[in-house]
Amino acid sequence: MAKSEWDRVKTRLRDEVGDSAYRSWLRPITVHGVSDGAVRLALPTRFLRDWVSTHYGERIRTLWGAENPAIRNVEIVVETARAAAVPSQPAAPVPEAGPEAPSEAPALVAQTAAPASQPAPVPMQTAAQMAESGAANAELDELGALLDPRFTFKNFVVGKPNEFAWAAARRVAEADSVSFNPLFLYGGVGLGKTHLMHAIAHHIRERNPHRSVLYLSAEKFMYRFIRALRHQDTMSFKEQFRSVDVLMIDDVQFIAGKDATQEEFFHTFNALVDQGRQIVISADKSPSDLEGIEERLRSRMACGLVADIHATTYELRLGILQSKSEQMGVLVPQKVMEFLAHKICSNVRELEGALNRVVAHAQLVGRAITLESTQEVLHDLLRASDRRITIEEIQKKVAEHFNIKLAEMSSARRSRQVARPRQVAMYLAKQLTSRSLPEIGRKFGGRDHTTVMHAVKKVEELKESDHGFAEDVELLRRMLQG
Repeated sequence: MAKSEWDRVKTRLRDEVGDSAYRSWLRPITVHGVSDGAVRLALPTRFLRDWVSTHYGERIRTLWGAENPAIRNVEIVVETARAAAVPSQPAAPVPEAGPEAPSEAPALVAQTAAPASQPAPVPMQTAAQMAESGAANAELDELGALLDPRFTFKNFVVGKPNEFAWAAARRVAEADSVSFNPLFLYGGVGLGKTHLMHAIAHHIRERNPHRSVLYLSAEKFMYRFIRALRHQDTMSFKEQFRSVDVLMIDDVQFIAGKDATQEEFFHTFNALVDQGRQIVISADKSPSDLEGIEERLRSRMACGLVADIHATTYELRLGILQSKSEQMGVLVPQKVMEFLAHKICSNVRELEGALNRVVAHAQLVGRAITLESTQEVLHDLLRASDRRITIEEIQKKVAEHFNIKLAEMSSARRSRQVARPRQVAMYLAKQLTSRSLPEIGRKFGGRDHTTVMHAVKKVEELKESDHGFAEDVELLRRMLQG
């Protein structure tokens, strides 16, 4: 009877939340029985249990009460009994990313990997041991980067563009060992790579406090390595980075062209993999497309699981806005959220920033959030989002204006008639695009970010002292902005 009632409740839930959310969160639920007016439901992991309890628990109770008025409570638990009955085994491999990868990746992970995703038995820790574990991770935070408490799995909105990467990230966070190493996450700016990296680290530390997790950017890894070389302390550096259980490197594209840093990272990578330690890497491109990275390192990074995060869809952007407004405790009209989801489609960071501006404006001036006020507050952002300018466009327009070949933008020539237009193009790329300095440098023949900084400073100085030059730059800006 309970089974048939649950089947009807599931059907209602699926109609309400949609196929994607149903597959990700609700399909893994099993019924463990009914007693004294309470239903006991089970999920394979604590993460799934917490999410379903928070987001769907009350709705499940209401729907089940409609099916059977005797049901007054719904309890959701972790299915530890079944996991204990199954011998420990390696986690089932997540399918490789690609056109044939199933769209039901999150649900597949939740169902097939239940036994492997349970926490391994951990010996009881004394207070001293627990303090030592906490101190060790605090020391690693000082060595690496602090984790953002907002970036958890609970706050990550899952949709078609990111569900495969999310499923792979969750598998790494839930299991003590996985069949793919490293996990390589890639995608454009502001699509959620860093959020997933932080979520993995948070979840591992919460689940197994004794495991040491080191998260840092590739830039910080390089600076730590340079400092170790300068102080002739490379042995200490090697010991620090090769003794962790989980190493997480964000934005690995930053070490492009840094041969010594790549050499050290390659050996650190090999040492950790040989010891069975987990590595998680993120970048803006897939390993095979990373320019300025040695072939052997690209091959190493591609030997695990490569998961991409695609550009957001309208539905995902709308879901992110709804989730964000709930976290802020602010009621945002549906029409405003739909408007923002339609107009701001570049990346999640910009989308959340737009919502923050709208909410802050309403609270500070004491006005209600309306479509009209939203358009007024975000007029500059909305105008910019109507047309995106690329670095390639800037290079072409500047080359035409100064009558030089387009190839000179990336050449090694340093004569003034070539270097000055190149500096102008770098300056405009910094002003008119959201690209980082290292990204801009790579578009100009693999130049360093310090070269771009110098170009920006030089152009600003010349604009102050040379009126004709300032007019040229302003004309180019107008032509590019249309």
